[in-house]
Amino acid sequence: MSGIKLINVTEEIVKGLVSFLLHGVEYQTFCHCEQCEMDVNAIVLNVLPARYVTSDETRDAVFKQMSTPEYLEEINKQIIRALHIVKQYPKHP
Repeated sequence: MSGIKLINVTEEIVKGLVSFLLHGVEYQTFCHCEQCEMDVNAIVLNVLPARYVTSDETRDAVFKQMSTPEYLEEINKQIIRALHIVKQYPKHP
């Protein structure tokens, strides 16, 4: 089996930012269970375009391209939107 793998750079960025925001001061009262965190990730990833690559080198280049202030602002906007949705309609009691 070759060392080629499929990497969604958007997913890596979103998961990192969601985890970071959930453990920040602003979202202390938000549920931190795995279900809620994954629901937030899913909502955001269904809105943003996927960016798939097949190598670590390409991943690094695309990660750098996507790390612009404008794109990170859009990701944060979508995360905040998703947090409000999940808080309003949690999948658990």
